[in-house]
Amino acid sequence: MGELPFFRAHAALHPDHLWIWETSVYVDENQRTWLPVTIETESSLQVLMRQEDVPLGEATCPSLLAPCLLPSMWQLYPGRRYRGSDSSFWRIVYHIELSGMEDMLLEQLPDLEDE
Repeated sequence: MGELPFFRAHAALHPDHLWIWETSVYVDENQRTWLPVTIETESSLQVLMRQEDVPLGEATCPSLLAPCLLPSMWQLYPGRRYRGSDSSFWRIVYHIELSGMEDMLLEQLPDLEDE
């Protein structure tokens, strides 16, 4: 019986910044595109960011985009987290690279005033 191939995921370097480019497309400081998948539960908001090359059109002004649960920009902060342009904090649950594809799962942290 043949053996199944063994895949090994590697930790990946986190982008310093992610900016909204157009609806459902973010761009990092190296012009790599990231596609978000929002996961909303009763207790948390998560977003799976998948680094996937997509052709970029003209950048859309964030004020012209439809309202969204996600910030228009994330900046990497110490402690494995991002701060959103809306002052929200997002914990990096994981960030892996497998076969040239990167996935990064972010989870929104509760506001300090909500605690």
